Amino acid sequence: MTVLPLYNVILVPETNLYIQTDSYKKMTGKDPQTQERVILVAEKQKKKREELTEDDLYPIGLAGIITEVNSNGYIVIRTKKRADITEITIFADHTIAVTANKREDLPEDEVNAEAERKRLDKLKQALVTYTARFQWGSLSRAYIAQLNSIPEVAAVMSPWLFNSSEDRYEILAEDSKNKRIDRLEKMIYENIEMSKIGNEAATAQEEDYQKIYRESALKKQIQYMQKELDDMHPENVSDVRRFEIAIEESGMNPEAEKEARKVLNRLKQEGQNSSESGSLYDYLDFVTGLSWKKEEQKNIDLDEAQKVLDEDHSGLKKVKERIIQQVAVMNFKQQQSGSILLFVGAPGTGKTSIGKSIARALGRKYVRVALGGVRDEAEIRGHRRTYIGAMPGRIMDGINKAGVSNPVMVLDEIDKLSTSYNGDPASALLEVLDPEQNNTFTDHYMNVPYDLSDVMFICTANSLDTIPGPLLNRMEVIQFQGYTPIEKKEIARDHLIPKAYEKVGIRKDQLTITDEVLETIISEYTMEGGVRGLKKRMDTLCRVAAVELQRNHKDNITVAKDQLREYLDMHPMHSNKVKKEGKSGIITGLAWTAAGGAILYIETLMTKGKGKVTVTGQLGDVMKESTQIAVSLVKALYPSKAELFEKNDIHIHFPDGSTPKDGPSAGITLVTALSSLVSDTPVTPQVAMTGEVSLNGSVNPIGGLPEKLMAAQRAGVQHVFIPEENMDDLRDVAQEVKDALTITPAREITDVLNALKIPVENPQLKNE
Repeated sequence: MTVLPLYNVILVPETNLYIQTDSYKKMTGKDPQTQERVILVAEKQKKKREELTEDDLYPIGLAGIITEVNSNGYIVIRTKKRADITEITIFADHTIAVTANKREDLPEDEVNAEAERKRLDKLKQALVTYTARFQWGSLSRAYIAQLNSIPEVAAVMSPWLFNSSEDRYEILAEDSKNKRIDRLEKMIYENIEMSKIGNEAATAQEEDYQKIYRESALKKQIQYMQKELDDMHPENVSDVRRFEIAIEESGMNPEAEKEARKVLNRLKQEGQNSSESGSLYDYLDFVTGLSWKKEEQKNIDLDEAQKVLDEDHSGLKKVKERIIQQVAVMNFKQQQSGSILLFVGAPGTGKTSIGKSIARALGRKYVRVALGGVRDEAEIRGHRRTYIGAMPGRIMDGINKAGVSNPVMVLDEIDKLSTSYNGDPASALLEVLDPEQNNTFTDHYMNVPYDLSDVMFICTANSLDTIPGPLLNRMEVIQFQGYTPIEKKEIARDHLIPKAYEKVGIRKDQLTITDEVLETIISEYTMEGGVRGLKKRMDTLCRVAAVELQRNHKDNITVAKDQLREYLDMHPMHSNKVKKEGKSGIITGLAWTAAGGAILYIETLMTKGKGKVTVTGQLGDVMKESTQIAVSLVKALYPSKAELFEKNDIHIHFPDGSTPKDGPSAGITLVTALSSLVSDTPVTPQVAMTGEVSLNGSVNPIGGLPEKLMAAQRAGVQHVFIPEENMDDLRDVAQEVKDALTITPAREITDVLNALKIPVENPQLKNE
């Protein structure tokens, strides 16, 4: 059976189709024969016979038979039933073979023959009335009069219809015969009205249905002409056409595509001069600019990923191990999986910058979203488009900037979110960070779901205290400890100094920073857990060197230790070192802050009075409660001093009153300071301690031990008391820190007092 591909032809069952003999030969490669059976297949685009592929043909065709081969250059094909084409084969000689099954129409009630006749007569009359004006070739009055059905009318008009191949195919694909006829009738009337538009002077019938057809025809003509212009001048394509193409090629989910086409239709109707066109344009530009297609999961080489992480960051062994574990899981599952990582630590410890290294190791795009100070829920979920100046939320804006659906997204300073009358942004993040929900995250501005499940979210924070429990529960906390002096020195050599050279524009041979100078800067000019302050000092040295090199015309400069105060324009931070001599009532404690560990002096003084206890130093509620427990415990430890407590006032002071202090780790320090005061036993400042104490004298565990021990080492402390239950945490402490300190576990407060040789009157507080 011959397969005849046709372009822009109305294919309707039970009609006569007229084809030029030469066209038949070109399309089939042979001469037509009477009674030859053919399969008529519609082409999607006009192509030469040798360029046709299987994808260029629609899947529904039409069976037919050649009933006449005219001498005037035409053949007549009588169309039969529709056919489902299940397989198409194009051979080397460009002949086409298909496998087809009969496609039946839907069963329908019989129509009124008289009504159908009147309907056909009305259509033929309209066609006859305007045939001459339309210049539709041989469609004479007599020829039109002999047409017996609406499909036959459409078939003979087929060469002059402006409808696209898609429009024509939709007629063939309609399974309802009655609906097929209705659509053909509407198409004919629309073409009639299309022709009438070219001559406004013509007398138009004022009937309501023709007004509707006229409006529809106008819209179709505009679309058709605009499409032709866009095809002729792709560089000047209209916004509407550009968005149409973008929506088709974006790969949106059905809900998003429906919303986008709805907005696009509004943009068409409103026009570019309307007040809403700007917001409609911005919306379409945003949603079509998003990456809706899922990226292919790459297999990441673990050794290469480890190499990238080591190149960009020194230390951070546990952090890197956790990241490599996540990469290994992703390789096995071939999809994004695992917990949302929350990096917690002091400023300057590399929490944010390692996110960029993770993206490089995974071969993904990197985007950072700053959340510090955000207090409006709309910053996360976006504004509804009903508001003037509506914008998408920061999450979707980050996805848009990344240009892919699977970036590594760092949500920076998540602990700095705040709540206001505009909502709770932390609660809005619950859906973003929940792997069970974020595959259908709906931004208010977009108003359609977007799949965030392929995004690798990494959050950063300085402290966990302000993060709500439900949000914290969705994340895996990874502590970023402060750097030891040796690690800081390595970081400065490998990263900070080369970057400072590059930033200022000097060469390595023009400025020499010795190890002695670097160690002095670390120990005396910075007092932080991270390296941000150290970076500033390196930048300052390079800037000063740049001035010296140009002003004094030197080839190179070597920074000397005694020049640091002048070069850095600051005093050494000697306050970070412990005092040399101890006094009664003054004990060195250890504290954890958002900036890392720090030493904390507790000073006590007894004066004549009536037993009043005064506490100063800007303390929080937890610290105040620890002070009350410590006072009660000391009174119990020294029962013979009851009169001393009654006739004297006690003043407890935490120096550096400008810094807020709170936390449960100063209990044993307070008890030791008061015991030292009461017993008049001085304790060397080179002994420090941390731990909470209960009312029965037990020493309870605390957090932040690595940071506190590093602070003790920096300050010159030699001996540290810690809770016995925290001994297992020493695994997380750098070996150089443990080597520099004598660490003693304490189970009871009397263990500390006995070790310091502070006499105790009532040791029975110790639990057996």
